[in-house]
Amino acid sequence: MNVRKWLKEHSLKLLAIRDTPNAIAGGVAIGIFFGFTPLVGLKTLLSIFFAWLTRSNIIAAAIAVTLHDVALPFMPVLFRWEYRIGYWLLSDPHQWPARLRDIRWSANTWRSWTTFLSIGRPLLLGSVVVSAPVALFAFWITRSVVLRHRRKHQNAEATKANETSEA
Repeated sequence: MNVRKWLKEHSLKLLAIRDTPNAIAGGVAIGIFFGFTPLVGLKTLLSIFFAWLTRSNIIAAAIAVTLHDVALPFMPVLFRWEYRIGYWLLSDPHQWPARLRDIRWSANTWRSWTTFLSIGRPLLLGSVVVSAPVALFAFWITRSVVLRHRRKHQNAEATKANETSEA
């Protein structure tokens, strides 16, 4: 799979959406936000729901959440980073979690709900802390790119119309 080609195709799809720049940028921001969460089976559904709820563009949200899947090989590192941030924020006094190689895991530990909750809460909090600024940045970048693209095409159409009226 050619990542550059995939990104170009999807960015052109975003620019072709007929909606306001704020709605498109809102959809992208929502998709990016949920792309960072560890809710693997729910990311797309949540991004579509929140895009609908905020009247942002649903297609842009779906494209952005799948765009985040390009980073799939790096997700274990990202999830560990998010977990560390969430663990640090939830611990009192603030401390970093134990290194992974220092933790002794047994088969029963993986199946326990307490393990899920003790890892899930910091991971979810860390994902919100990491994804919120990235989503805001994505909103402003997407909005400016869409506005620039539309101005460029409006100017090109106006020039084309002037040339045909002069002829």
